[in-house]
Amino acid sequence: MATKRQVFYSFHYKPDCWRASQVRNIGIVEGNKPAPDNEWEKITSAGSDAIKKWINGQMKYRSCTVVLVGNKTADRKWINYEIVRSWNENMGLVGIYIHGLKNSDGYISKKGNNPFDYIDYDANGKKLSAIVKCYNPAGENSKERYDWISRYISDAVEEAIKIREKN
Repeated sequence: MATKRQVFYSFHYKPDCWRASQVRNIGIVEGNKPAPDNEWEKITSAGSDAIKKWINGQMKYRSCTVVLVGNKTADRKWINYEIVRSWNENMGLVGIYIHGLKNSDGYISKKGNNPFDYIDYDANGKKLSAIVKCYNPAGENSKERYDWISRYISDAVEEAIKIREKN
């Protein structure tokens, strides 16, 4: 049996923690553990350097970052930091839209923008979205979208690592 890939999950904490937890619990790839609310509050109240240190520590020994894209994920300061750091550390990078998964109250949200559209790849302004894939899971409902993610997340991670090796 192949070893599970070690991935870093990037997501907008407040609105998408429940959805991100669903994806992490699939167990196909091994992800970072989220900080509990009280620990996250301590980290964020300590300032930018503490947040960067925490993120950098969580990314250690990871081969890929999976950006779980909710309605308001794109162009957030720390999401952008995680994307740029992942790319600069030669990690695979992939996005998966999670707006179609139910939250803890049973609601789905509107689809957000592609976060890779906000990151320049080169000095000419080429966007990272021209290279990095962002998947919108197929399905008519939350269960079908969850099943799609469960079925294809490991393939998406492997593909992201290959894409990064070529770019």
